[in-house]
Amino acid sequence: MNFNFKKLLPHLFVVIAFIAVALAYFSPVLQGKVIYQSDIAQYVGMAKQQNDFRESENQEPYWTDAAFGGMPTYQLGANYPYNFVKEIDRTIRFLPRPADYLFLYFIGIYILFLVLKIDYKIAFLGALAFGFSTYLIIILGVGHNAKAHAIAYMPMVLAGIIHTFKGNYFSGSLLFTIAMALEINANHPQMTYYLLLLVLVLGLVYLIDFYKKKNIPQFFKRLGFMVIGVLIAVGVNATSLMATQEYGEFSTRGKTGLTINTDGTEKEQKAGLDYNYITEYSYGIAESFNLFIPRFMGGSSSEKLDEDSESYQALLKIGANPQQAKDFVDGAPTYWGDQTYIGAPAYIGASLVFLFIFALFLIRGRLKWWIVGGSILALILSWGDNFAFLTKFFINYVPLYNKFRAVSSIQVIIELCVPILGVYALSQVFSQKHSKEKVLDALKKSTMVAGGLALVFLLFKSMLFDFTGNRDRMLIEQMGPDFVRSLREDRKSIFTEDTLRSLFFVLACAGMLWAFVKEKFTKNIAIVGIGVLILVDLIAVDRRYVNNDDFVSKIAMEQPFQQNEADAQILQDEGHYRVLDVSGSPFNSARASYFHKSIGGYHAAKPGRIQDLFDFHIATGNQEVLNMLNTKYVIISNQGKVMSQLNPDANGNAWFVNSVDVVNDANEAILALDSLQSKKHAIVEQEFADKLPRKRFEENYDDTIKLKSYKPNELAYDYNVAEDRVAVFSEIYYPYGWKAYVDDQEIEHFKANYVLRAAVLPKGEHELVFKFEPEVVQKGSIITLASGVILLVLILLGFFFKYRKKTA
Repeated sequence: MNFNFKKLLPHLFVVIAFIAVALAYFSPVLQGKVIYQSDIAQYVGMAKQQNDFRESENQEPYWTDAAFGGMPTYQLGANYPYNFVKEIDRTIRFLPRPADYLFLYFIGIYILFLVLKIDYKIAFLGALAFGFSTYLIIILGVGHNAKAHAIAYMPMVLAGIIHTFKGNYFSGSLLFTIAMALEINANHPQMTYYLLLLVLVLGLVYLIDFYKKKNIPQFFKRLGFMVIGVLIAVGVNATSLMATQEYGEFSTRGKTGLTINTDGTEKEQKAGLDYNYITEYSYGIAESFNLFIPRFMGGSSSEKLDEDSESYQALLKIGANPQQAKDFVDGAPTYWGDQTYIGAPAYIGASLVFLFIFALFLIRGRLKWWIVGGSILALILSWGDNFAFLTKFFINYVPLYNKFRAVSSIQVIIELCVPILGVYALSQVFSQKHSKEKVLDALKKSTMVAGGLALVFLLFKSMLFDFTGNRDRMLIEQMGPDFVRSLREDRKSIFTEDTLRSLFFVLACAGMLWAFVKEKFTKNIAIVGIGVLILVDLIAVDRRYVNNDDFVSKIAMEQPFQQNEADAQILQDEGHYRVLDVSGSPFNSARASYFHKSIGGYHAAKPGRIQDLFDFHIATGNQEVLNMLNTKYVIISNQGKVMSQLNPDANGNAWFVNSVDVVNDANEAILALDSLQSKKHAIVEQEFADKLPRKRFEENYDDTIKLKSYKPNELAYDYNVAEDRVAVFSEIYYPYGWKAYVDDQEIEHFKANYVLRAAVLPKGEHELVFKFEPEVVQKGSIITLASGVILLVLILLGFFFKYRKKTA
């Protein structure tokens, strides 16, 4: 096969330019600094134990005791055998974080533009426009890395689909398979699910098109290649998917068997998340204009105002000194939308929105309709409770939709679609695929729509909006009505400033296109001019929210939590015990997990029964529940000082009970913990009753059990009992993977006290070992390896047949 290096050279230069731009935007990484990402700091705390174990033992534990009493590490960055997809991904993301994700944004959509036959210069411009979309930068700032990761591979998946539908069976399905494998590997099911919704719209448009052309068999033939691609992509990610599915049933996303609330009332049984939880972050209908005007509703929940602002002057008048006034306006509550909190507006760019509208008047065909259809669907779904009819329909009838919260995040589909169509329209203009008259007509109409919209907002803002926010009533009570009136004036000023800004970019972009069509500018000048407008537009807004000030020394992220006096005191105890940190938010912080084996932690999918235990007992101070979890230390805050308290009543690592009460279900089990004397008695649910030879056991003070060695995935005990006894362990019961061995002979163990492990131990002096040997990893690894081999064979066969066809 002939290899044309000259054709490859421009793309090589583009890739180098992407690297340079990504490093330039996040330039502190060149000084060895890292961006401070709050979510990643929490992740570091959660994953420290497993990372330390991996380094010291050179193996994966797949279990951590550092959070929630114990949980699998499947959602904490576990490494699986034969995961070559992760290695491919790491190779692509070779730049320091977060420049690696910005580079991935660029390269992914650049491939899509090339599949759409867009000239590399315009494709380069379009890739920058997509990558600098404000929301995509913001999520890097806060540490939503998995989300950014999944979004970055979305365009590559679309590229593979479109390329296959064009009849490129081998190259199209290969691109689709690899992109889909990388998308799944990114491990953000919500973003992948939203991509699926867009793909369904795309597929429907192609189906209609093939039907009109009386070519349905070819549609299904090409679809068949992609179905095979999906199966292989799933197969090479089998271990991760199977492990996630397994843990999902154990987590708060699954069912714990509990059907009552803490007050005893019947809990509403649902297959997915609660409606209010799903729609908590519903985008306001009017707020959607944030896509066009960055601070349409005041920007973020905390915006910086200057000393000339009305709010600053009002604060001085009500008695604040200059420093107090400045401190307040540095994070002023200018946002006046309906959402609980907003880190930044989801701004796409006035220039790009204008180009999108321009494309609506200029472009015809499949591309336009699946992009418009997908964008409208995403926009309406992002409104959540503000468009309850459709939202409830999707929650109740569309599979899996009720598994995800924060409905506003589906706007990533719009942030993907708008640049695609806008840049495609640009390429059509610059390649002169349409007559001048048609382009000028589309230009006139789009300028009137986009510019007219901005003018209406400018001229009638006081009639259309009152600039009143949800927090204003509270602010009136705290600071008086005069201050709130001043704050509303600042909101109006922000609105006016950014609306004028968007109007400028619309007119400037329209002027550039007009000048090109009228042959006032050359093609290259017009491309550069529009590119500069788009980048100045987007980057200026991005820098308001993510900039060099967000970077810290590398060690600040590697060691995000600093040891305090309480930690130091506790760490002198080298035993195996647990810690409850109530100096902060125990179930929403990984600080304690960084240093100790914590009862709390930070995760979107906590172990379900631990969450129940917290709601029913830990939050209400049930000391006996803390004892059975072997909570030896409690960290408290007293008058601003953090200190540790020893709990002398902690049960220890294991103990024998004299009696077992069998209850019918989870409801009775969790309620029974109210009066349980856990050192002598245990609660077992009916499903495990057959594991008990009897319910009463004779107490013998000579019976002993002691933990002799500890690893997160292996605990060894020596015990000596005169008769068979039931032992309860202060370890979390997880039904998959944990196995118990007495002198190397496997025995059964079961769940006791709602969350703990228990076992009937045979009489005599023996060694008991608990080992975590997850079958899901073993089975998944076999599927992953087999799928990887199949993919490799198909690639080799494809190249072989392509070579034979060329030489023939």
